[in-house]
Amino acid sequence: MLNKRWMVAAMAALGLAFVALNGRGLSLSEAAGAGVCDPNPKPANLAFTFKDIHGKTVNLASYKGKVILLDFWATWCAPCKVEIPGFVELQAKYGPKGLVIIGLSVDDTVEQLKPFAAQFKMNYPVLVGLGNEAIQEAYGPIWGLPTSFLIGRDGKICKKHMGLTGKAQFEKEILGLL
Repeated sequence: MLNKRWMVAAMAALGLAFVALNGRGLSLSEAAGAGVCDPNPKPANLAFTFKDIHGKTVNLASYKGKVILLDFWATWCAPCKVEIPGFVELQAKYGPKGLVIIGLSVDDTVEQLKPFAAQFKMNYPVLVGLGNEAIQEAYGPIWGLPTSFLIGRDGKICKKHMGLTGKAQFEKEILGLL
């Protein structure tokens, strides 16, 4: 009996929250995004150009307007290898809705990256960051790998994740921004 009362109370609270949010002109997805981001997000520096593993020039600014998950990683990084299959799934699922995951390898050559990307079936841009310390300074300090930044469509850094982060956490945050 007590559990039933709590369930009714919880449902009523959710209903009131929905009405209150819609009364202020917010959609449910906007409300979710508001809770996802850190307070006072700072602008992401997207003024960088890299080569991808196929030799194509990629300008980060070309992705402005999308939800960006910028992942600093390396092929030797064990936690990075754990995260990548989740990124592949997230890119496949949410790419058509405006997500782009960008893998920025900080320590690897193209010769190391190509077979690695093929093995892990990486379906998102894999960029060569070797020798480009400026981006690490712009987003850093980067103390360890993986380090990922979730950037909203407005170009502001919503979240920073240092170390291994689960796919479910990334998905929750991505959904709040799409």
